[in-house]
Amino acid sequence: MTGRVLEFLGETKLELGGATTQTGPWRVGRDDDNVLWLALDLPDSSANTISEAVLRTLDEQIELAEQDLPKAVVIRSAKLTGFAAGADIGSFDAMSDSGATDLLKQGHNVLDRLEKLNCPTICVVHGAALGAGFELALACDYRIAVNGASFAFPEVQLGLHPGLGGTFRLPALIDPTDAMTMMLTGKTAHTDRAKSQGIVDAVVEERHVAMAVEAAAQGKIDKHDQGLKSRALKFDQARSLVAKQMRRSTEKKAPREHYPAPHALIDLWEEYADDPDAMQREEIESFARLLKTETSQNLRRVFFLRQRLKDASRGTDDISHVHVIGAGAMGVEIATVAAIKGKTVTLGDVENAPLGNAVKQAAAICRDKHLDRMETRDALDRLMPDPHGYGIAQADLIIEAAPEKMELKEKIYADLAARMKTGAILASNTSSLSVDKLSEHVAAKDKFAGLHFFNPVSKIDLVEVIDADGTSENTLNRLNAFCGMIGKLPVKVNDYPGFIVNRALTPYMMEAMVLMDEGVSKEVIDTAVVRFGMPMGPVTLADQVGLDIGLHVAESLHRNLDRPIADISETLRSKVEKGDLGKKTGRGFYDWSDGTPHPDADMQNAPKDLTDRLILPMVNACVEVLRSNTAQGADDVDAAMIFATGWAPFRGGPMHYASARGQEEVVARLKELADAHGPRFAPDEGWQNLD
Repeated sequence: MTGRVLEFLGETKLELGGATTQTGPWRVGRDDDNVLWLALDLPDSSANTISEAVLRTLDEQIELAEQDLPKAVVIRSAKLTGFAAGADIGSFDAMSDSGATDLLKQGHNVLDRLEKLNCPTICVVHGAALGAGFELALACDYRIAVNGASFAFPEVQLGLHPGLGGTFRLPALIDPTDAMTMMLTGKTAHTDRAKSQGIVDAVVEERHVAMAVEAAAQGKIDKHDQGLKSRALKFDQARSLVAKQMRRSTEKKAPREHYPAPHALIDLWEEYADDPDAMQREEIESFARLLKTETSQNLRRVFFLRQRLKDASRGTDDISHVHVIGAGAMGVEIATVAAIKGKTVTLGDVENAPLGNAVKQAAAICRDKHLDRMETRDALDRLMPDPHGYGIAQADLIIEAAPEKMELKEKIYADLAARMKTGAILASNTSSLSVDKLSEHVAAKDKFAGLHFFNPVSKIDLVEVIDADGTSENTLNRLNAFCGMIGKLPVKVNDYPGFIVNRALTPYMMEAMVLMDEGVSKEVIDTAVVRFGMPMGPVTLADQVGLDIGLHVAESLHRNLDRPIADISETLRSKVEKGDLGKKTGRGFYDWSDGTPHPDADMQNAPKDLTDRLILPMVNACVEVLRSNTAQGADDVDAAMIFATGWAPFRGGPMHYASARGQEEVVARLKELADAHGPRFAPDEGWQNLD
């Protein structure tokens, strides 16, 4: 291909065709071979999204191409961050109120026009093609993936299904059951998987894009054959049988009552998959209906809560070397996650045995994170067991993850004082001790804070960044940025017993113990909460966290809180004394030898107030957290509970749930529970000052 231009973005060269001119969000140019290149480059944004303006200006370019037909049309991104991050979610609320159906029809018309263009259309994808970006790629004749490309439909996480043709174009391209699985779960197809499935027609390095485009333009790239299975599923009976299986599996993970979108998608596919025109019409109507559901509105709220915390983590941390003190489960997880994300990490402990197991545990975490052999090797090379603490003097950040004993931490801090380099930050991973009191034993108070991770660190995104007495703004900013650098979501918290998450979770788990002492089975308790929308019940959660940790946090809150919480169960104490600590020992309240328990009890004889007894103490504690200025606002409380505990995301978080249910009703219900079961249910005085 002659006369082409390589656009230099940083150190990377992206093939964008001939000399391009900016036309709205598109960079447009024809090369000397008469190939039209359309490179999406959204102004003033680090990533592309598919908006009404993007589609409108694309339609204008397609119209011009129809009038002067090129040899081929190539669509790609001009941004290093990837192809497109999906639709502009910020526009969805407006769509809900003003003609969503009409807007969707306009978008479909543009992609239909692209699909019918009387020349080869080729989409080149580097990075991620998500949602509407993926749908734009599907409307092209060919998809060429640059190594590292990925494809996904994450709409289900927003209470939606694809709305710009994905419901019928992807099942028409690849195995329909694979297509439905992608749309029902939001799972990503990375480059090799996308090629084997038939999503992409060729995989190349960036430097070979031009040759791949030329081959596609000449029809020299073979198209994917769906095979016999897809042809069989064109028959109603076969499709109905598979749809029934899909519904059964989906109901277990996402009940229709709480998550209507995946069930609506199955209905569409079963009814209309053999009629693309009808499928397109019904997809538009279904998407418009789902936009207005409470589930979608709340899940979109959760999306923006996540973005808010991500925004707080932007910036430079000036941290290249991290030293972690304590090679227990938490310390190894923290160290491994930091190493995976490119930090040099040293890991110290007073005992050699935990350090000996640390590398093995780190390798297992890498496998769970689906790192390839090279990525795993590099991560493990960056993680160094350090029994003598040599890394302390080089570390920019020291994370203390020692056992929750004040005198032990005091001793550690005294030892660090003479060994840390100037400017280094010391952070404690304490879950129950006061960071203000801990700071009294630190030499450089402005460089000290709490950095509370949640177990397992490799799977839970939230980190509470706790502002201690004397912590500088610079230290907090660097810790926020550090969280962002290792893929975590920081929420700023002031010192308070239990901070946000443990303060809210402890009465919830303790109430479950009280209910068991009253004779309610653990299976009934957990089933009630799972049906409310939690990822697991409080008894299962207590086992997973560790009964010893739960007992320690509960004892700390009993000592330090002004208001009552449920008495600590003697059954809990006896299990801890026997060493039955939950998942980590194989047995707690449940037997974990066969994996995570998933109780599904008959609820016919469950106490009528069971769910409120478990859920409302959490909500009440969240109000207390706000009243005490522990959190900066209700959004932070909701974000912390959702991203640390999985708190029923379709309900929007505990504070949003209270607002939706009605604050007066919640307060009245708490008073009823207090009359029936004791003062631990008494409404917090903070209810009076909520907006």
